[in-house]
Amino acid sequence: MRECPFCGKSVAQHLSQCTFCRETLPPVPQVKNDPAAKVGGAQIRRGLLYMLLALVIAYFAGGYSAFKLPVAVSPLLSSYISPLLFLGGLGLTIYGYYLQHRTSLN
Repeated sequence: MRECPFCGKSVAQHLSQCTFCRETLPPVPQVKNDPAAKVGGAQIRRGLLYMLLALVIAYFAGGYSAFKLPVAVSPLLSSYISPLLFLGGLGLTIYGYYLQHRTSLN
C-alpha cells in the first residue's frame, strides 16, 4: 500500500490511478537492491580498519609514542606482524574495490 499524494488515502501499490480521487499516481521508483555491491563496501571497510589497526600497533609497539606500554612487546610484533596486517588490509581494500567495480559493470 502507498499513500495518494493528492487525497492522502491508502492505495494499492500496483495501481496507476487513485480509486478515491481518480488522479493519476506517479510511478513508484524501483530501488535496485544488489547484495553484491554491499559485499564490496564491507570488504573495503574491513580492509581500512585492518590497515588502521596495523598502524596503531606499529606506532605504539615500535616506541614512537611518548606513552609507555605497561607490558613488554616483542619486536616481532612491530617488525613482522604489523606490516603483514597492513598488507592484508590493503589487499582486502583492493579486493572490495574490485567487487564494486565488477558489480557496477553488470
